[in-house]
Amino acid sequence: MVDYHETNSQLQQLNHGDYMQPEEDWDRDLLLDPAWERQQRKTFTAWCNSHLRKAGTQIEVIEEDFRDGLKLMLLLEVISGERLPKPERGKMRVHKINNVNKALDFIASKGVKLVSIGAEEIVDGNVKMTLGMIWTIILRFAIQDISVEETSAKEGLLLWCQRKTAPYKNVNVQNFHISWKDGLAFNALIHRHRPELIDYDKLRKDDPLTNLNNAFEVAEKYLDIPKMLDAEDIVNTARPDEKAIMTYVSCFYHAFSGAQKAETAANRICKVLAVNQENEHLMEDYEKLASDLLEWIRQTKPWLENREPEKTMQAMQQKLEDFRDYRRVHKPPKVQEKCQLEINFNTLQTKLRLSNRPAFMPSEGKMVSDINNAWQGLEQAEKGYEEWLLNEIRRLERLDHLAEKFRQKATIHEDWTKDKEAMLTQKDYETATLADIKALLKKHEAFESDLAAHQDRVEQIAAIAQELNDLDYYDSPNVNARCQTICDHWDTLGSLTQSRRDALERTEKLQETIDQLYLEYAKRAAPFNNWMEGAMEDLQDMFIVHTTEEIQGLIAAHEQFKATLPDADKEREAILGIHNEMMKIAQSYDIKLSGVNPYTSITSESINDKWDKVQQLVPARDQALQAEFNKQQSNEHLREQFASTANIVGPWIQTKMQEIGRISIEMHGTLEDQLNQLKQYENSIINYKPNIEKLEQDHQLIQEALIFDNKHTNYTMEHIRVGWEQLLTTIARTINEVENQILTRDAKGISQEQLNEFRSSFNHFDKKRTGLMDADDFRALLISTGYSLGEAEFARIMSVVAPNNTEEVSFQAFIDFMSRETTDTDTAEQVMASFKILAGDKSYITAEELRRELPPDQAEYCIARMAPYRGADAVPGALDYMSFSTALYGESDL
Repeated sequence: MVDYHETNSQLQQLNHGDYMQPEEDWDRDLLLDPAWERQQRKTFTAWCNSHLRKAGTQIEVIEEDFRDGLKLMLLLEVISGERLPKPERGKMRVHKINNVNKALDFIASKGVKLVSIGAEEIVDGNVKMTLGMIWTIILRFAIQDISVEETSAKEGLLLWCQRKTAPYKNVNVQNFHISWKDGLAFNALIHRHRPELIDYDKLRKDDPLTNLNNAFEVAEKYLDIPKMLDAEDIVNTARPDEKAIMTYVSCFYHAFSGAQKAETAANRICKVLAVNQENEHLMEDYEKLASDLLEWIRQTKPWLENREPEKTMQAMQQKLEDFRDYRRVHKPPKVQEKCQLEINFNTLQTKLRLSNRPAFMPSEGKMVSDINNAWQGLEQAEKGYEEWLLNEIRRLERLDHLAEKFRQKATIHEDWTKDKEAMLTQKDYETATLADIKALLKKHEAFESDLAAHQDRVEQIAAIAQELNDLDYYDSPNVNARCQTICDHWDTLGSLTQSRRDALERTEKLQETIDQLYLEYAKRAAPFNNWMEGAMEDLQDMFIVHTTEEIQGLIAAHEQFKATLPDADKEREAILGIHNEMMKIAQSYDIKLSGVNPYTSITSESINDKWDKVQQLVPARDQALQAEFNKQQSNEHLREQFASTANIVGPWIQTKMQEIGRISIEMHGTLEDQLNQLKQYENSIINYKPNIEKLEQDHQLIQEALIFDNKHTNYTMEHIRVGWEQLLTTIARTINEVENQILTRDAKGISQEQLNEFRSSFNHFDKKRTGLMDADDFRALLISTGYSLGEAEFARIMSVVAPNNTEEVSFQAFIDFMSRETTDTDTAEQVMASFKILAGDKSYITAEELRRELPPDQAEYCIARMAPYRGADAVPGALDYMSFSTALYGESDL
């Protein structure tokens, strides 16, 4: 008698692990349970018939129909796809035993060690041995090859069931007996793969018969899985037969095995699409950041290019303050955005190269070079705007000075010409005596002398008005109107003067008496009075200087003026002496004077008053000049203070720029060490920022003091700002290059030794030590690494490492090229093959299939980008996954 328990245990150990726990081993005593035997009979019979019907036959009684060995051999041929030896057709016992032995030998040839199962027991119709043999066949051909995540056979099948039913409520598959009694696990398996066949939400855990029958009927009708179990047997058995359940569940696994392949294909597609989606997100971020930066430049540049001058000094100073706010507040964040944009672009290109994707080409007008050009245009406009602001302030300052000077001279002239027209038009000579006429004539001569003396002032007024027009003074219309009025009045005075002279000369013969002293007084008093008026005008004249030398020149001129005062005082005393002489003569000869000099309106009192006024204005002028001298000395101190710092900061920035270029070439150690070293270097640079800020503060003081030049230094604040921004950008770009090298190393599996070798080779052939290698040096580098290059192959390589025809190769481009030559990545053909699996070997795929096999967001991503399929076998809604796969990698991959 065979020991079936031993046979089954050894078979389980043979098939890559224990299929059952020790307490669940095939137990001879358990076969005495009619319920278990009935379940195995029905399940094993249905399983055998599911295969035998492919050969056009079936069995009715499992222990009887396999006795002659014929259907047993046929079953093995169907499930293995192999031919067995020709069976013997005799009906004798020996023929049956031979046929059964051929079947058992075939099973043994498949690596199954049969213990205690002999042909005689099968021929004799032994139920236990027959069921044991069929279970052995089921294990070998239906369960053994199941593999899920490195687990196989029973554990693999159990893990597959747990994974597939995990999302479903009230389902907890832990074994192949009581976990299946309520029928929900069977329904969950079907619903997971074919949700349209079962309304899972309507099933109730407390109605196991309905659940089991529903699953068995749906599986038989739609999945071609025969009904191998009875719902009543499972429900009414405390512990359903494990082998029956495993046999039936394995049919579900094989029915849905295609879905497993689809899941694997979907995972590959998900991985590729995830990379593509991430890259597209980076591209969208770049496009948005580039658009925002270009829009800011587009909006800012017209403001900097606007050269519409303001009318007042206050308005122009507000423009200058707005420009300072732009420099301090608005521009620095944009400098950081521009730097970050270049870093993001380089990182994106590196990721695209690492994932074997085409290089990213931004939208038209949004290349890094386009942004750099726009930025250069902005900085050019900025530089021109600052120069224009300073020139406009100088112009308005000069305009204000000229306008005030015009108003002073015009007021003095208008005061002088007041009532002159009435004097020239009076007819007093018609009733005057001869003496009076002669007096009037002399008086008129004095007036003409005074008029000639005022001609210079009129010409000065006209010249100042013309200069105000040339400098586009905002109040030019009023200035021109006033100037025109003065000139017209002056012409009128000239005409009236000539007319009065003619009248007086006609009556000159009637006028003989003249007071020579009055005349002499008038002739000397008039120019002296003009001199005093000119002196008062000069002493009250506004002045603008920008250097100590200029104010010293004004002080020297003022000292020269003061040196003339003694002579002027002598002239004043001489003029007053003439007046005193007239009074003495009148007193001596008892002459009653009218008290008014007939030749001039200038009295001795007015001369003394004006002389006193000049004496008061001289010390006031001294104080004003000294105050301005002190101010210019303070400005000179500000210049020296700024220059002392600028002359340190400027060379420091130049030295750091040179050091960065040298460090990027001469760094040693791992990339992480180099990155840490560069970041420490970057921190040392950032820590220097307070010096820049102090220089900005000094520069602001200089601008507030309206200082426009500095002979103590060649560095301007603009030079310092540009150098500082270039320094920050250069160290950030160098750090980004090392980070990209780390990305390349990690993605391509390049060792640190290989990177060091690449760096050593690159530095050896980088003759200019610039970090960029020309074509000839790069060719020599490739030859040294073992490449045999023709012109066509070298041109191809140059198009890869220098795609913009720059004829210069960076170290990063060299690493990318070497890594591409030695590594492999996903290809368009692999992605296309994965889509073909999901499509069931069709040349197209449908939206429904994509939604079933892929996560929702990636399924919609594919649907939105796939073109309609146009092949001859197209159906409504068919999508072309081949062109989509090609587009993921670019045209050059296929």
